[in-house]
Amino acid sequence: MRALFIGQTYIDVTMVSDVMPTGDQKDVARDYAVSFGGNAVTAAFCCARLGHAPDLLTSLADDWLGRMFLDMAARYAIPVHPRKVARSSLSFILPKDGKRAILRARDDDYLHPFPQLNLGACKALHLDGHQSDAALHYARACRERGVLTSLDGGGLRSNTHDLLAYIDIAVVAERLCEQMNLTAEGMLDYLKSRGCRIGGVTEGERGMLWYDEKGEVQRLPALPVPREKVIDTSGAGDVFHGTYMASYLERPGVTWREHFEWARAGSAYKVQHLGNEAGLPARADLEATMRAFA
Repeated sequence: MRALFIGQTYIDVTMVSDVMPTGDQKDVARDYAVSFGGNAVTAAFCCARLGHAPDLLTSLADDWLGRMFLDMAARYAIPVHPRKVARSSLSFILPKDGKRAILRARDDDYLHPFPQLNLGACKALHLDGHQSDAALHYARACRERGVLTSLDGGGLRSNTHDLLAYIDIAVVAERLCEQMNLTAEGMLDYLKSRGCRIGGVTEGERGMLWYDEKGEVQRLPALPVPREKVIDTSGAGDVFHGTYMASYLERPGVTWREHFEWARAGSAYKVQHLGNEAGLPARADLEATMRAFA
């Protein structure tokens, strides 16, 4: 195990439509995609696409969607450590005009305790806050071993405050700022107070406000993808996390600005593709995206 990702599995159904039927109305979508979903799960697939397949501790149901997910993971050589639930979780996503509406059905009533894994060769841990007991356990364990810990702070969870005490790299969404009634600058101060070595707030097309290894606050602008090329922004943040984790595993000695420059290229690539799987960049895609929008 070179890296461990912990999260909640979804099956994402993404449909492109100009209207949302109501009542007895019917319509036909112009395009669709079916893929794996979930924050840390999508990040894990992205990391694997870039040549660094992590182990994945995630929810899994013994149903046809669960078996489909295992087929997806096997294709990317991702070892799955399942935590059983009764039913698979679903996301229905409708991207439009650079935004996306999401309707989720989630089963996070875990039927068994989380599995105990051997972290002997682990170099990095990435969490999205789901499976709060497992997240806190492995964050503590990795901190004790000097393993890099990363958090995708997409929203406020029951363990967020406690978990951040064991996180090295915390990149959070604007939604978390809103839930905690903090500005982006205030969030960075909060992350510093929790001991996070690197902290950032992603702000969509405005890029990311973040602080570096010296605590210096700066802005990393998003790459200027033309609006007409933006197809599906869902999953762009997850690809951002997956890309910087792959960059760290490949180049642990470079600065975090360099890791994040790779990551923003990953996000810029993702938004030009429908669905999570189609939006996973290879190394050549990152390089081409950086050249195209530099």
